[in-house]
Amino acid sequence: MKVTFELRRTHTLVVGSGAAGLCAAVRLRAEGIDDVRIVTEGLNAGTSINTGSDKQTYYKLSLCGDEPDSPVEMAKTYCSAGGMHGDLALVEAAVSARAFLHLVNLGVSFPTDAFGQFAGYKTDHDPRRRATSIGPYTSREMCRALIRRVKELNIPTDEEEFAVELLTVPNEHATPKQPKRAVGIITLNTSGRWTIYLAENIVFAVGGPGGLYKTSVYPTGHTGAIGLALREEAAAANLTESQFGLASVKHRWNVSGTYMQVIPRVVSTDNDGRNPREFLRDAFGNDASEIGKMDSLLFLKGYQWPFDSRKLQEGSSFIDFLVYRETMEHRRVFLDYKQNPTGFDAAALSEEAKTYLAKSGMTNLNATTPIERLEKMNPAAIQMYREHEIDLYREMLEIAFCAQHNNGGLAGTHWWESINIAHLFPVGEVNGSHGTARPGGSALNAGQVGAFRAAELIQHRYAETTLDVDYALQVAQDRLVQLQTWCETAKTSKTHWRKERENLQYRMSQMGGAMRAMNTLDTALQVTTEDYERLLKDGVAYDGEHDKHEALRNRHLTFAAMTYLNAVSFAVKSGVGSRGSSVVFAPDGNVISENASFRDKILMTQYDSATQSITNHWQSCRPIPESDLWFETVWTTYREGKIY
Repeated sequence: MKVTFELRRTHTLVVGSGAAGLCAAVRLRAEGIDDVRIVTEGLNAGTSINTGSDKQTYYKLSLCGDEPDSPVEMAKTYCSAGGMHGDLALVEAAVSARAFLHLVNLGVSFPTDAFGQFAGYKTDHDPRRRATSIGPYTSREMCRALIRRVKELNIPTDEEEFAVELLTVPNEHATPKQPKRAVGIITLNTSGRWTIYLAENIVFAVGGPGGLYKTSVYPTGHTGAIGLALREEAAAANLTESQFGLASVKHRWNVSGTYMQVIPRVVSTDNDGRNPREFLRDAFGNDASEIGKMDSLLFLKGYQWPFDSRKLQEGSSFIDFLVYRETMEHRRVFLDYKQNPTGFDAAALSEEAKTYLAKSGMTNLNATTPIERLEKMNPAAIQMYREHEIDLYREMLEIAFCAQHNNGGLAGTHWWESINIAHLFPVGEVNGSHGTARPGGSALNAGQVGAFRAAELIQHRYAETTLDVDYALQVAQDRLVQLQTWCETAKTSKTHWRKERENLQYRMSQMGGAMRAMNTLDTALQVTTEDYERLLKDGVAYDGEHDKHEALRNRHLTFAAMTYLNAVSFAVKSGVGSRGSSVVFAPDGNVISENASFRDKILMTQYDSATQSITNHWQSCRPIPESDLWFETVWTTYREGKIY
């Protein structure tokens, strides 16, 4: 079979255009790599440019006041929840100021006082005031600043290209740790044109697994592409460690911060919007003290937004669980800002809530409504929804318990290169550098730090061209014939990609999300595995050239789901228990407590194409390195290039 395609070659190819990918392209140029190209579904299509919260946080080393801080102290914070390598934590801490100030120099207006100090505040899982923000759209403004710089540098950017295959070949400089190397990707556009990209290096900035879940706060257009790398046997770490929380569904947005601190009324209805009831009261009762406790936990959801298994029994995450349970009973849940919860009494609130609201200028709370409090504390939060045709003054805000971020992902070195595929650099959310829990805003920092590290290593280790282009092209053409053959078979499939994806996403939200039970996990894994095997054999139907890429996307999404479920099942059977943003239920319905012995371990997952099986094993966390920081020694090692 002969397949027509375009061929494009570049030294370093950046796949994806979120904040991490854009930064990588800019930093590659700064490091002296002139031949850089970005390939993306769209500069405005990714998660970074389409997400936020009431006050979207960026996490970095503290740069204000007299409170002491250091990279090692920050690394200890990263590692405190467990499941994180110390060297990765130290890098994210040490490079955070440099990456942050790079954004400042590009025009991202993080606030300072009159003396130039970057004001900070405490975010979740943060003992110091390392967090900062420019409001609801921090990551969007980061992207806009980076896009401006990309255009100033005339970095070629190919939009509306959908990656459908990652290309690897045996590594000509093979080591036991990196037997393969990345050489390119295959893309398809909406007119049905195939393109083969060959490159010396691949910066893989494809984001998190947004396409795996039905109830999700990932932007609708973001699906992620980690499955492309997993299919090529890229090792992964901590796939089990995701972050979940409450978010609006009409416009996908975290309802954190002031959205909860103003204490809205929480209501559920039938699917058609009838029979409203304040269902939280069923769990708390009608006693004034219990109502005060319920309202105080609602308040705490503001800065304890991520679901945390440690806060399930008596803490704020009990609210998340009640919302989840209500939606599982096929009822819709809403936040109503027009009126206070029934029985609301400011005097019954916790001292923490009363103090915070008083310092925010909220006096005589009983005489105000949630929307009035929100208008005074954060009017931009109201305007954000108004921009998406949701008027909080007039309508309730529908919410759900949603997947928000994967702390795990592809396993990388402390230079953000894949640990087992050379020349492949996963940056951003697709890189699994985070542990069981992470400080709010640290994902934005990790993406920028990863971009810096990847660009620096590429310049110092992979600047020369070593790619066997003829061999790589032959591999690419063989893969392309396989893809086209699959597409021809898929035309006659009895199932359509939309229905298949809908089933996959529903299954992952129901069985592979935050609430995990062994019996349903086994069922989900078996069904997903069978779906993938059938999909490989029979394909999945599509309507025409304009959505052929979506059918192909189902291949790597289903493979990713199978891999994630395999990892989750292994972890649960290992006895890890409830930790981070997930809860494990015993067969009798009781919650299984965390097994603390796993805190110093990371779950490694990898596909083996020879046996067509997925393997998992626990790896001990590497400690925070104890560096020899004597200046003359560091200077010599740096000058001689030994750090690379």
